[in-house]
Amino acid sequence: MTLGERLADKRVCICAGSGGVGKTTISAAIALGLARRGAKVAVVTIDPARRLATSLGLAELDNEPRLVSPELSARQGVPIEGELWAMMLDAKRTFDDLIVRLAPDSQTAEEVLANRIYKELSSAIAGSQEFTAIAKLYELDRERAFDVIVLDTPPSRNALDFLDAPTRLLQFFEGRALKVFLAPTGLAARLAARGSGMVFALLSRLTGVDLVADLSVFFRALGGLIDGFRERAAGVDALLRDPATTFLVVSSPEREPAEEAIFFAAKLREAGMRCGGLVVNRVHRDGLGGHEPGEVAEALEQQLGGRLARRVAANLADFDVLVRRDERAIARLSDELGEPEPIVVPHLDRDVYDLAGLAGVEEHLFAAAAREAFGAATRHP
Repeated sequence: MTLGERLADKRVCICAGSGGVGKTTISAAIALGLARRGAKVAVVTIDPARRLATSLGLAELDNEPRLVSPELSARQGVPIEGELWAMMLDAKRTFDDLIVRLAPDSQTAEEVLANRIYKELSSAIAGSQEFTAIAKLYELDRERAFDVIVLDTPPSRNALDFLDAPTRLLQFFEGRALKVFLAPTGLAARLAARGSGMVFALLSRLTGVDLVADLSVFFRALGGLIDGFRERAAGVDALLRDPATTFLVVSSPEREPAEEAIFFAAKLREAGMRCGGLVVNRVHRDGLGGHEPGEVAEALEQQLGGRLARRVAANLADFDVLVRRDERAIARLSDELGEPEPIVVPHLDRDVYDLAGLAGVEEHLFAAAAREAFGAATRHP
């Protein structure tokens, strides 16, 4: 089954895997491929590098989708029948926008956003990047402005950081600390008692920061947002489990990324979420092709001469070690993930820095014979 067939009825495609496997490039190439086939697509990336913006011909990416110029893509020989949009997630801004949407009124929103403690916590809360990634995904999906949204997930080493982000953040807001501060006779009141109150009063005079007041305002304001966070967490969880949402596990043939891909796929199954396929990127191929080095040297001798032919054959033999390693890695990934037809993208000779380069990756992703292109050695009955 081709990638186009796998994504035919999907609204959301989440590319997941470890960092350093080319996940951002794969996500952008998938979005490009769908847009070239007539869909209106948005790719949401976490990558802080400017490389993606440059590849798409955009001066910069920010927290709102930007349209990739059809004229530019046509000039680069990459006609797009639909529309390709791209954005780079700003976790802090997304979190702020979420507070504004969930606040019962504008005054509550302003109190939270202006609070010193919120300004620090909104960037530092564990899991905030993962939560804001899928919170933005949720908003884009609800707006129904795009046919398909492709999400490049944070490069977390723990797959659960992404899958459990809504639950973990909600637990913070429903936790004991918040309830204590919201209680009329809770910690906030006790902090203002004579002993502690003197300490905080002194800090206030020295620093100009009224910590008790800031804590009180922060937790009181957040108390009005709990129901909204609870509903949003439920909505995000439902989106991740929706039949129109699929996960693509992206890996490279190296051992550590392959192990993480196997782990993540297992967690997806445990969570009842859909793994739509396996993409193995940066795969070495075209080594000796099953021939012995002597056979290759003999075949090249007439064109290159004996000495140079032997050197080329020896070089191919060294490269063939990587080819065979990658074949074994793909075979194992196929078995472990129960994926008989992984999508294979070869190791490219040059970096991807423009739309034409992305189109080269896209051709491998959407090729009808993407698996066969790697060779029969990776096939399973």
